[in-house]
Amino acid sequence: MKYYSLSNPTIKKSFENAVVNGIAPDRGLYFPEEIPPLDTSFFEELPQLSIPEMAYTAMAPFVGDEIPQAVLENILKNTLDFDFPVVSIKDNMGSLELFHGPTLAFKDVGARFMAQCLGYFNSKNAGQVTVLVATSGDTGGAVANGFLGVEGIDVVILYPKGKVSKVQEQQLTTLGQNITALEVEGVFDDCQDMVKTAFLDQEITAKRKLTSANSINVARWLPQMLYYFIAYRQLAHRKEPLVFSVPSGNFGNICAGMIGQNMGLPIDHFIAATNINDAVPAYLETGQYAAVKTTPTISNAMDVGDPSNFVRIQKIYGNNFTQLKDHLSGYRFTDDATREAMREIYHTSSYIADPHGAVGYLGLKDYLEKHPGKYGVFLETAHPVKFLDTVEETLERKVPMPERIQSLLDKEKKSIGIKNYADLKSYLLS
Repeated sequence: MKYYSLSNPTIKKSFENAVVNGIAPDRGLYFPEEIPPLDTSFFEELPQLSIPEMAYTAMAPFVGDEIPQAVLENILKNTLDFDFPVVSIKDNMGSLELFHGPTLAFKDVGARFMAQCLGYFNSKNAGQVTVLVATSGDTGGAVANGFLGVEGIDVVILYPKGKVSKVQEQQLTTLGQNITALEVEGVFDDCQDMVKTAFLDQEITAKRKLTSANSINVARWLPQMLYYFIAYRQLAHRKEPLVFSVPSGNFGNICAGMIGQNMGLPIDHFIAATNINDAVPAYLETGQYAAVKTTPTISNAMDVGDPSNFVRIQKIYGNNFTQLKDHLSGYRFTDDATREAMREIYHTSSYIADPHGAVGYLGLKDYLEKHPGKYGVFLETAHPVKFLDTVEETLERKVPMPERIQSLLDKEKKSIGIKNYADLKSYLLS
């Protein structure tokens, strides 16, 4: 499998090259040359397969022979060694819980898969690699945990000051070892722009081998499609068309699900549920894409005004607006609506949702009211404790604190403050 730049299709690289370099030389995102269909018999047998067996069949075409079968099977087994339950919320709706991994967030899958792939590739080559990543919340902690102690790899994480939760900040600023956190005066889009600029800065790349662990990296992005295979594995007995509502920020998660759909996974429709940072819902209404100024919200991991992965979504559907709208609906919700949804979910089903899951619930609720007869799943992307103040204040009740989070909160935060790209460049060259 080759990967080409969406900005210049003549630039084609191997899976290894795309993973190690993160972004194409022209700053374009890498995209697979083909989306290989899976045999219908695979989907018929899927409920009987183990999760690692299922995951290998789905991922192997995108990796090819660049990682030996036994190594890839082991990577996937280690990546997916926790639960992904679909919890019933209503007769026509469930929550896919993606927060049972080590950092209590859905980013654990992509971060762990990428860390192990990069570790394998780096073991064949001498030299140090710097993973440079921007985070709006959960990516930083998942990447830090996934790469902690990996030989030959340094991790530099940029995060917006004052715009991540306390738990999220502790997860990316307290590990030490090969992990460094840079606290940026700005918003997530500023962090992401700095990362992209650094990749093209020859003064930096002459001194450091850079790669990214954001969902712009194919090894962080593609394994997220496994969530949808895992959910279908649990729901294959249902006869209704299956709909997924995805809390969306940088749009890597929902984009990966669309890859699975194009491989044959029986998904009827996708819903992109956002907060007021609504570039994609606005596009679906007007047909004109325009980045929006990022506004902080209580669902901070979705505070993205110019989602990088939307260009991949457009490519999946042939840059055809009509075809895209047949497969994707978009909804945006305010903080007040999000809080009300958290209360509604709790009072009707005793289920505690975090703000991001609540946004997904709202999108699904609106869609199902207009499209009865379908079964919907909203993604619960983070444990409620990661947004403890918001959840407890909204629900007026205490949320049990996992022991590993309590011990994390007692650790000393260590970060380096930066104001602009010049500060980042100075750090990387020092």
